Amino acid sequence: MTNPPSVAVERVRVRDAKSADGHPYHPTRYEITDPAEVAEVLAVWPAEQVPEPRSGGSAQAGPAIDSFECMCMEHGADPFDATDDPAIRPVPPVRTGPLARLLDRDAPDGIPARHRARWVAAAPEVLRGYAGAMARGEDPPRPARIPLAAAFSWQGAVRGAPTDAASLLAELAPARMLVGAATEDLAWAVRETDRGGLDAAVRFFASEEFTTRHPKRRRVPDTARDLLIRHARSHRPRDLPVLERRLLRMPDDRVRRS
Repeated sequence: MTNPPSVAVERVRVRDAKSADGHPYHPTRYEITDPAEVAEVLAVWPAEQVPEPRSGGSAQAGPAIDSFECMCMEHGADPFDATDDPAIRPVPPVRTGPLARLLDRDAPDGIPARHRARWVAAAPEVLRGYAGAMARGEDPPRPARIPLAAAFSWQGAVRGAPTDAASLLAELAPARMLVGAATEDLAWAVRETDRGGLDAAVRFFASEEFTTRHPKRRRVPDTARDLLIRHARSHRPRDLPVLERRLLRMPDDRVRRS
C-alpha cells in the first residue's frame, strides 16, 4: 500500500531471521526511528509491486475457489508486521542491493552497527569496554569489581530508541553481570541502585533466572524485598504476584556485609 504523500514515514520496522553465523546479539525485530536513517532507508527502497488479484475477483474462478475460506486469519496478524499507520513502513522480507547492505546485521557501515555503536557510547564509562566487546559479538567475562547496582542502573536506564537494533544487547549485557550472583549481593544492589535500576531489579527477581533458584537462595532481606514489592505494586503490577510468591523473607539482621 502506497503512503499518502501528505504523511511522512517516521518509523521503519525490520524483521530478521535468526542466523547461526550472524551477529549473536542481533534482535529478530527492531525499528529505525532516527529521521536521517529513515530517509536513508527510503532512498534505497525497492519499487513497489502491484499485488496479485484475489481469487474471488476473477470472473473465471471456479466455484471451489470462490467458496474457499482461509483459516489462517483466525490466528491474527502480528501487529509488528501488520499496520495501517502510513507513518510506519515495514521492510519487505526479501531484500537486495543497497537496501540489503544498509540493513545487513554484520555490515560495519550498516544501520544495525550504528545502533550498537550508539549503545556502547551511552554505556557507563566503567562498562564501556565490556559493552564494546559484546557489540562486536564477543562473549566477554563479567567485569570484575563492578557493583551490581551499576548493572541494574544500566539495564534500567531510559534509552532514546528502546526498539532499535541494540535492544537485545541492552537487555542481555547487564543481565550477564547478574547471573549467578549471590542473593545477598543482589539484595544490597537493590538498596543501592536508582529508580531505573529498581525497575530492572524487579524484572530480574521476577525472571526465571531467580525464581528457579533453590528456596535457600531465594531468601531476600526484608528491606530489599519490600523495595521490590513496593516498586512492582506501583510500576510493574504484572510482576507483583511472582515476587510475592517466590521471594522468601529473611530478616535484615542476618545479612553480613564486608
